Amino acid sequence: MFIRDLNECEEFRAGDNSILRELLHPDKAEIAINYSLAHAIIKPGQTSLHHKLKTTEVYYILEGEGLMHINEEKQKVHQGHAIYIPPNSLQFIQNTGKNDLVFLCIVDPAWKKEDETIYE
Repeated sequence: MFIRDLNECEEFRAGDNSILRELLHPDKAEIAINYSLAHAIIKPGQTSLHHKLKTTEVYYILEGEGLMHINEEKQKVHQGHAIYIPPNSLQFIQNTGKNDLVFLCIVDPAWKKEDETIYE
């Protein structure tokens, strides 16, 4: 059995400027998975940087509310929403609430630095 405690995962500032903790990644755990799973936070009034991934990504909103931007589309999101982000889509998310926007990021196949382009 493999269990990972979020509180034991190192917190760092991701390339898109979100506060991230990587829970699962096939390169960092002795488990047979092809995806990666991370816990992300965007502080109130903050926005992640515009970025693209060559891979599929899903955000699952755990807490808070925001405005999700994918290419030319934008939509309000909140707790309980799952957001599919197609490969090579320009994306960013804004925290429009008064509390942290907390969400899970699932990337398939697993996230790799070379698969991400950040636009500052």
